[in-house]
Amino acid sequence: MSFRTFLRHLREGAKSIFRNGWMSVASVTSIVVSLFILGVFMLLVMNVNALADKADSNVQINTYLNLNVDEALREKIRSEIETMPEVSSIKFVSKEDGMKELEESLGSEWLEGFSEEDQNPLPDAFEVSVIEPTTVGFVADKISALNEKYAEEPIMRVKYGEGTVETLFKITRTVRNIGFIFVAGLALMSMFLISNTIRVTILARRREIGIMKLVGATNSFIRWPFFVEGALIGLVGSIVTVTLLFVGYGRLYAAAQTDMTLAKSMIPLGDLWLLLGGIIIVLGVAIGVWGSTMSIRKFLKV
Repeated sequence: MSFRTFLRHLREGAKSIFRNGWMSVASVTSIVVSLFILGVFMLLVMNVNALADKADSNVQINTYLNLNVDEALREKIRSEIETMPEVSSIKFVSKEDGMKELEESLGSEWLEGFSEEDQNPLPDAFEVSVIEPTTVGFVADKISALNEKYAEEPIMRVKYGEGTVETLFKITRTVRNIGFIFVAGLALMSMFLISNTIRVTILARRREIGIMKLVGATNSFIRWPFFVEGALIGLVGSIVTVTLLFVGYGRLYAAAQTDMTLAKSMIPLGDLWLLLGGIIIVLGVAIGVWGSTMSIRKFLKV
């Protein structure tokens, strides 16, 4: 195809949008409504997944040391935990720091007399974070197994919320799977709804297509303007959808700033616009082209 022919198809496709008036408006509206519903659920699923990832990443292993562990042995244990390939970071929490954290959460009046060094019953501890949250149980067992290397067991207890953590992983995995299935189902529904609307638009022009076939126009010559028209309708519809979604989400995010808990659970708009906007626009154009291509095939058999 020459560049001149391509420009002709582009021009004819653009003209057809205005020439068909309300039918083009109906197609664009169908795309906007369908993609808007899809986009809302995509935003919801993306935020739920981000919240689930945050919950997974907050899982950590608390390793409490026995009171008789000296500094040399403590650093040796720290080094052994730190070199485990599954561990991402390790933080030492002295019993003094542990008492301060306890006072902040319970109030100093409840712990009066225990803050003195010789009265502090808390052990030194390590807070261990892992690279992959699902390995937390395996890493906890490896840390507990370090006691077997020493005559006097230096580790008093390893705690990571056994049972609760596994339930959390199951819930987050279920939420992700349901979200994916739901979005995929909405995407398919949107494709058929939009393509059927475009098919009605082309059906109204079947006589025009038949005349072009009878005067000798090739299938590709007839198809290309419709191809361009479908792509432009999809592009316009998806751009309108992205604008509505981002304006609405931006206002919702701004309103959520008054509640810091809610604000922290939402993904900032700047982290969303490129990915979500690109998906919506590509999907809109693809559906527009697909709807036009599939709808015109039967009318080319004259």
